[in-house]
Amino acid sequence: MLLHLLYILAFTVLALLAVGNLIRNLMTLGVESQRASRGWSPGVSQAGSSSRQEPIPHPELLDSTGNVINEPLLVMRSMSVEDAREQLDALYESSPGSSTDSRDDV
Repeated sequence: MLLHLLYILAFTVLALLAVGNLIRNLMTLGVESQRASRGWSPGVSQAGSSSRQEPIPHPELLDSTGNVINEPLLVMRSMSVEDAREQLDALYESSPGSSTDSRDDV
């Protein structure tokens, strides 16, 4: 019985710590989002906030000259299962070491 009470007490303490941490994180996030909407960004002092810095894009979003790519990076077209099987069969047959004799057609 004493172990049950100890378990309940420990669980209650951990739950209160977790909820307190959650509330603290939500308050911090709210304050930072309000500062960001007013032009403040972490690492930049208030005196330096008059000259707004442009966000630096990820290197994969830049072409070879350093300009931002404004086109889709991945375009997928739908294909049927038969087309996919034909392409896989063609890749398999063109790969080195493949022989058409040992392949069973199903």
